[in-house]
Amino acid sequence: MTRSSDDPIGNRPIRILICVHHPFDQWNAPSWFPERLGREFPQVRIVHLPDYQGVNEEIVDAEVVIAWSIRPEQIAAAKKLRWIHSPAAAVHQLIFPELVNSDIVLTNAREVHGPVVAEHVIALIFALAKKIPGSVRLQEKHVWGQQILWDELPRVREVAGATLGMVGLGSIGRPVVKSAKALGMGVIAVREHPEKGSEGADAVFGPSQIDEVFRQADYVVLAAPVTASTKAIANAERLALMKLDACLINVGRGPLVDEPALADALREKKIGGAALDVFPKEPLVADSPLWERSMCFPKSRWSPILRCGTYPIC
Repeated sequence: MTRSSDDPIGNRPIRILICVHHPFDQWNAPSWFPERLGREFPQVRIVHLPDYQGVNEEIVDAEVVIAWSIRPEQIAAAKKLRWIHSPAAAVHQLIFPELVNSDIVLTNAREVHGPVVAEHVIALIFALAKKIPGSVRLQEKHVWGQQILWDELPRVREVAGATLGMVGLGSIGRPVVKSAKALGMGVIAVREHPEKGSEGADAVFGPSQIDEVFRQADYVVLAAPVTASTKAIANAERLALMKLDACLINVGRGPLVDEPALADALREKKIGGAALDVFPKEPLVADSPLWERSMCFPKSRWSPILRCGTYPIC
């Protein structure tokens, strides 16, 4: 599908549709944002929808859309649409034929999220290494748990000298590698095109060698995009390769992990632990075994972005 070229912008206002709606208040576009955008760019006309009501009508005349996702039939109806910007890092939800086969520009906000997610990863590594969740639970019970924590496997460990296995060397993976190296960790990584460089890792592998990362790492960190080849990349077979005291951390996308396989590995103590803040279906259902067997965080990693000066729709 191609866009019509007989509708030049000229001096008329550019029509922008902002439709960023989520149950979590801080992931919504604040009311001041379209007002500020209009002041700084008087040549634009902005429509800000607080929810998805009215999208079908407004998208018909929109030239720019800021949204998490758009349905294929809405793309087909948006004959004037030239640009879609997703405030998220991932855009797999937008990769469908109606968009791919058009000349609409698609952009995302991946570089915005990288540094804060990297900090979150390091926090999770320390929490797992020092057994912070277990210490908090014992504190709540007023239990002096020094011996309890030591006897429980895997034992408390030092982060320096441990090996981090980074799956993905994009906007998240690169700052994670930098921080891990600063802590004295060894870093191995896997990326789709290892010829692009190691980004500071001690060794970098191609996708065909990903098993080595699961086999060697003390902390496997998933930060890859969702593609046909990365879905359930942490499956039962690869989890079985991990050391008994190794931990899995997923800050990429929920579908990267085979959740039933991970729950089984944790229940059977085949790996040392897991920390997750993304899931195939969110919110995580209350009866999921992962609540009890892993560290589950409902995207707490995003909160610092919402207080900084960057584009606050994330």
